Amino acid sequence: MINKLPMTLLAQIDDVVVFQTAAFLTDVVNELDSTSQPAEQTADFQVGQANYGELNLGLHVNDDATKVLHNRMCLLSGINESFLASESASKRFQYVPIKRLHWVSQVHGNQVHDVDASALSMTPMAADAMVSQQQGIGLAIMTADCVPIVLYQPATGQIAAIHAGWQGLACGVIKTTVNRFDHTMPIQAWIGVCISQANYEVNTDVRDKLLAGCKENQALSEKQLDDFVALFSIPSQDVKIKLDLPKLAAMQLETAGVTVINDLPVDCSYADSRYYSYRRQTHLQQPATGRMALVIARSTQSSDG
Repeated sequence: MINKLPMTLLAQIDDVVVFQTAAFLTDVVNELDSTSQPAEQTADFQVGQANYGELNLGLHVNDDATKVLHNRMCLLSGINESFLASESASKRFQYVPIKRLHWVSQVHGNQVHDVDASALSMTPMAADAMVSQQQGIGLAIMTADCVPIVLYQPATGQIAAIHAGWQGLACGVIKTTVNRFDHTMPIQAWIGVCISQANYEVNTDVRDKLLAGCKENQALSEKQLDDFVALFSIPSQDVKIKLDLPKLAAMQLETAGVTVINDLPVDCSYADSRYYSYRRQTHLQQPATGRMALVIARSTQSSDG
């Protein structure tokens, strides 16, 4: 953890870092069995009470806005602390602190916000992805079960962050974002904490809409489309199914020519009480829960010779 914050460094390549934030530094309850409902009551995790945790980054969940903005500033400080630590470990480069983090108002669509093409505004853009080639900034995607993804292209320095819930995966947000990159150069991806297949039970119409969207947007290969049901869903109770959203996201990335760097499965936001989960909030009848973030940041660096 960085600076006593619930955030973990996932990767550091060149002048780019990738961080996953969490709700708590440690589990507030024992890690939940993936097939069970959440525990009904603990000291910090109670039925009927909002769960904002230690690092809520969402301004839209009725938390104290002053506290949320403070949390975002702490996140920015933690990122810069990481850069300074890497600088002390290697004297080859001098890093300049990140100036700002960019956020979007996420709407479960496929709109991509080009950070470099617009002035910084107090009102976040309505979008589910961001791209930038600037140095000295970070891109943050908030989630509480949906699949967060960040991209990095070493040859161009371009970075991106993507919010991919089932609707985003259906409407092609991954492919739309990747199309903003130079396709002649390799692109790397990291998938952050999200809900696992074991805990994502839905009606079959969600799977059918996903399949239709993947076909329409050519987000998968023909063979993957033919095998869609077997690849991404398993039967559940009451004529429902369980969907594997992170696996679908990874295959959409690979179909788009992107290399996924981290291994699946990732931590499950629902089953691991260190993280925020909208579905767990619903099952606990909580009025609200916080949002965590997957962040990619690119520093400015200069060689010492």
